[in-house]
Amino acid sequence: MSDPESQQPGRYAVILAGGIGSRFWPASTPTRPKQLLPLGGERPLILETVDRARRLVGKDRVRILTGHGLVDPFRRAVPDLEEHEFLVEPIARSTGPALVWAAHEIESMEPGALMISLHSDHVIQPFEEFENTIDRACRAATERHGLVCLGIEPARPETGYGYIETGEDLGEGVSSVLRFHEKPDAATAAEYASSGRFLWNSGIFVWRARDLLEEAANHAHEMKTAFPQLQLGDLEAYFRTVEPVSVDVGVLERSDRVEVARASFAWDDVGTWSALDRTRTADEHGNVVVGDASILEGSGNVVWAEDGPVRLFGVDDLVVVRSSDEVLVMPKSKAADLKRFITYLETP
Repeated sequence: MSDPESQQPGRYAVILAGGIGSRFWPASTPTRPKQLLPLGGERPLILETVDRARRLVGKDRVRILTGHGLVDPFRRAVPDLEEHEFLVEPIARSTGPALVWAAHEIESMEPGALMISLHSDHVIQPFEEFENTIDRACRAATERHGLVCLGIEPARPETGYGYIETGEDLGEGVSSVLRFHEKPDAATAAEYASSGRFLWNSGIFVWRARDLLEEAANHAHEMKTAFPQLQLGDLEAYFRTVEPVSVDVGVLERSDRVEVARASFAWDDVGTWSALDRTRTADEHGNVVVGDASILEGSGNVVWAEDGPVRLFGVDDLVVVRSSDEVLVMPKSKAADLKRFITYLETP
């Protein structure tokens, strides 16, 4: 493994860490979002991500994109984070404006630098294969000046992920991208998973900062009118003026310079409570238990108990969460619909 401090200059890691992860209610709240929970192991997801980013590029080249309200919680979770490691958005405007701002900052600091865009809530292992995939993506971005996505081999016909349709083989496990496909229905997902031509879109990207800026200027009309404020360094005006748009929609789906590097690591975005089946160790009956919980004659349950004990008897395939003075009980099959239930609770 390469030594981060002796790596070639010009690699920066930007961690997107602005969301609250409402699908993990009631454990996840605006002041303790999903990335502060130990969903992938014994440590909070943000700590795992920062450690991984530092191993890739070195401590001084990591930046965390987030809002004002999360800076202090993140610093408590990762005590050695310093002020300069945060890029604090004055207003949330989705991933497009945030990553363009990060690219502008990196290009200003080091013209020609590479930018690795990570999410704060992914489970990735082993690190060595992750590093290998990032290295291949960096070479592709450097040689062809493309915008490189990391694509994951589908492990199942997943309806909760976006897919990338691959095109021409460009070597080193990198292909051109024919098109992006939004979350499919079950039949389409099964077709994608078995075809060999489709990869899950991990949301991890590698590009030269200047190439993202160029393609955003060419294609992202939602941001174009705000670019002068960004150039002038008026961050408040930039975020007030820019329209919210994801980097996928605003840039990647419109650019003809997009490539995909096939990942050689295991990946999970831990999108719902049911994902703990994959990220935490289960007992001999397939139950995943975090905290003070007991289960008799039950299987396939996910139990998160941090506000007191939880006892299950004779039930299967449930999610039970006791946290933040709330108790949630639902079938695992409903985990992806939790936002709908939260909306119901918030409706007068």
